[in-house]
Amino acid sequence: MKIKDWLLFWLLGIIWGTSFLWIKIAVTEISPVMLVSFRTLFAVLGLAVFLLLVRSARGTWEQIRKQWWVFTVMGFTNIVIPWLLISWAGQYIDSGLSSILNSTMPLFTIMISPFFVPDDRFTLKKAAGLLTGFAGVVILLYPNLGAVWSNHLAGQAAVLVAALCYGGSTVFARRMAKGLPAQTQAFLQFFMATIMIWVVTLAAERPLVFPRLPITWLALLWLGLLGSGLAYILYFDLLPRIGPTRMSMVTYILPLVAVLLGIIFLGERFYWGAIIGALLILSGISIVNLRPGKKP
Repeated sequence: MKIKDWLLFWLLGIIWGTSFLWIKIAVTEISPVMLVSFRTLFAVLGLAVFLLLVRSARGTWEQIRKQWWVFTVMGFTNIVIPWLLISWAGQYIDSGLSSILNSTMPLFTIMISPFFVPDDRFTLKKAAGLLTGFAGVVILLYPNLGAVWSNHLAGQAAVLVAALCYGGSTVFARRMAKGLPAQTQAFLQFFMATIMIWVVTLAAERPLVFPRLPITWLALLWLGLLGSGLAYILYFDLLPRIGPTRMSMVTYILPLVAVLLGIIFLGERFYWGAIIGALLILSGISIVNLRPGKKP
């Protein structure tokens, strides 16, 4: 990876990692389904304004017409299904366990990608890096788990299905989403997802409970504009260059950022094992992404 790609990779991980803090704030007042609905709505509105202002970020109608179905699939499998599954599971399983299960996404990706993306082959080095990073996630979050591994297996299965959706969607996007600017790809995905999620919300949420606290609106704006809109611009920008497996490893950064923010802003307990977990995460990312220099 080039230095620019490393910077964008870590920026994406930090943005998505901070989302956990804002989600905790928002769900104190509104339901998870309503949170997802407003998050996608603000994302698509922010991206629409950006595309109106920046002509170079727009794709042509001919390109959009040919790939419309791709982003309909992406909106469903990369946003609607996983976000609703994780939101539902969050009512029954611990957030630490949810983060660990969500971090299986790179493991699913490395199993799926070689069958559809020829230049993203399975290697022992990649497998070692993914397993090292996953071990780091488990160690990082282990003190927050307690005796919860046997609690609500349906909730745990829901998060695993969501991780599988993320992995499959990343491979699908790498293979099928081509030629359009990253900003247009992000907009089309969220446009379709917003329609689908609001249909679910209007059918399931009765009565609709809208947020009233300013901090909740701030959380929703952050999650929509940065945690979704900007994040998926970075996602679609990086994916063609670094491939599905490397892209999926951004998932390992999220618990690292979330734990750090929890210690700083929420007064959560610091423990020395977190340093070991963080080092393993960084080692795993490095093993997968760093390539030895070519011999002269």
